[in-house]
Amino acid sequence: MCEVCNRKTIARRKFFSFVGLGAAVGATLIVPGETWAAGGSTTSMTADQALEKLRSGNEKYMKSPEVCAADLAKGRAKIASSQAPWATLLSCADSRVPLELLFGGLSVGDLFVARNAGNMVDTATMGTIEYGAAVLGVPLIVVLGHERCGAVAAACDVVTKKATFPGSIGPMVKAIVPAAAAVKGKSGDFVDNAVMESAKRTAIQIATKSKIVADLVKAGKVKVVAGRYDLDDGKVEWLS
Repeated sequence: MCEVCNRKTIARRKFFSFVGLGAAVGATLIVPGETWAAGGSTTSMTADQALEKLRSGNEKYMKSPEVCAADLAKGRAKIASSQAPWATLLSCADSRVPLELLFGGLSVGDLFVARNAGNMVDTATMGTIEYGAAVLGVPLIVVLGHERCGAVAAACDVVTKKATFPGSIGPMVKAIVPAAAAVKGKSGDFVDNAVMESAKRTAIQIATKSKIVADLVKAGKVKVVAGRYDLDDGKVEWLS
């Protein structure tokens, strides 16, 4: 086994051993050292610094949008054996939401990303977020909904028209229905209100239902926020 693979195997073993120990004795979560971060050090950026970097990057994208001209080959080589992302993004799978671009042209290794239709948090997604926070040391978690989200619109149709959907689409949409039902009849656009309500609820779920994330939030090591991306003007509105 190569040295890099061996380091990753050891890191995984340490992670799962740690989680098992925490569950058994209720130990306070400890932020892992560099061995856990796939063979490299974690970011030195705080959650507030990461959020400000996303804010300023989005302003740049709105005022002067352009394709990132970074030396991607150099960046790829630099992080090939380890990673130290500084923000985790849970976003919709919608192709109109280009995460690295809408935050100002970020490069390889900046963001730890989980995507699915409707930006919801299932078991696999929660595990991904927990891995980013506990193993990679990511200080900021962002749940990003977006304007005219098809998955959220489908949930709104369930609420108002009792719509049904085939295959796994139905259960996927069902997870968004409580947020849609909560804003039904409120002033403003129904779908957009549901987009924001769902993003806020998911952020709360991540921050409270995951013991790993909750302990890191309590310790001031991680911040969880929600946002809404405007497809028309490219602006990210921060909701929490």
